[in-house]
Amino acid sequence: MKMTVTAMVLALSAGAVFAEDKVTIEFAYPYSHLFDVTYEAMMPAFREAHPNIEVKFRATYESYEDGTNTVLREAVAGNLPDVTMQGLNRQAPLIDKGIAQSLEPFIAAEADFEKDGYHDAMLSLSTFDDTVYGLPFSVSLPVGYYNMDILREGGIEALPQTWDEVIAACKTMKANGIDNPIFWGWNITGNWFMQALLWSQDKAIVENGTVTLDSPETLVALEQMQEIFAECEMKNLEWKAALASFSAGEIGMMFWSTSALGAVERSQGDFELVTGPFPGLDGAPMGLPAGGNAAMLTSTSDDPAVRDAAWTWLKYITSGDGAAEVAKTTGYMPPNKAANEIILANFYEQNPNKQTAVDQLPLLRDWLAYPGENGLAITQVIYDSIERIVTGDATDMEELQQEMVEEVADLLPNG
Repeated sequence: MKMTVTAMVLALSAGAVFAEDKVTIEFAYPYSHLFDVTYEAMMPAFREAHPNIEVKFRATYESYEDGTNTVLREAVAGNLPDVTMQGLNRQAPLIDKGIAQSLEPFIAAEADFEKDGYHDAMLSLSTFDDTVYGLPFSVSLPVGYYNMDILREGGIEALPQTWDEVIAACKTMKANGIDNPIFWGWNITGNWFMQALLWSQDKAIVENGTVTLDSPETLVALEQMQEIFAECEMKNLEWKAALASFSAGEIGMMFWSTSALGAVERSQGDFELVTGPFPGLDGAPMGLPAGGNAAMLTSTSDDPAVRDAAWTWLKYITSGDGAAEVAKTTGYMPPNKAANEIILANFYEQNPNKQTAVDQLPLLRDWLAYPGENGLAITQVIYDSIERIVTGDATDMEELQQEMVEEVADLLPNG
């Protein structure tokens, strides 16, 4: 069929208009090994619903710390993404520096925001001074991963409920020929497991702007770590190597974030995998820190179309449909009410290993950021101190605690 010249002109004009209407936004997120599959699952439905928006994915952040450092550098260089995914404990620095922008104007323009699953409990994770700066995307809690084949071979039938029981299980397994009974995730991002041991005692690592490393609870946490590492003869594995080793069926027990469950299952060897609640110091933990991340608007564009497109993307990935993909492809729990109560109504019943973290939700506590400009440096001080326990370089926990207190004090705004 031949087209007239007029028809051809009209078709070309329509194509030009469509090209002009196409809006490109840039997006950056952490942990490609966890989330690549999530965004791949989301994109077809998003493209169908919003064909005029192109999402350009930037290089993924290695960790939450890397994500914060990267955005801080990009702010200086004037090269910020339109939307960034940041750890729940890393939102405050971007707000303090005016990098993350209030979402209140966008929320106010939404007709049924709460009905879409965005309720106060969810928004509180990213609310500062009564202003919403982010929409939480995923929430995680620490859990135990167990290779039941190795445990049974090592003489263990019941999952341990306390760290003393974990240590006893290690010794039994070692006595029965199990070379590598445990990996305990001390090197997870943001001193998360340190905070887990403190919250287990109902103690926050930051209180009234002060880091509580001089507390009796901190000494208990350090001594508990020392016992686990030494008594279990734990190998000092880099965290990615530890996840790969557990997935390959080489480690009996792994204590890590539920976030990695999807990745572990996708690469799992031929063994029975069971998850269990995070053990406590003396009975069940009194609290546990909420891990996870939130989507934040950092666009510097003056174009309303770009900013609207960034909001559309940000809202979609945290909506019921978007957040449901988080649960399906990872071990994270979506904080969106619509995802959990409607879309995923039968999901956890069919996926009991992912139910473990949901059962621990009553223990949810804040994952706390350290105050001042040196928050990331304080994170590194604590990381380095724990590594000294793992390697055996530090053996006196009271002495190590005092060193930590002094080093961190030098980094705090008030000394």
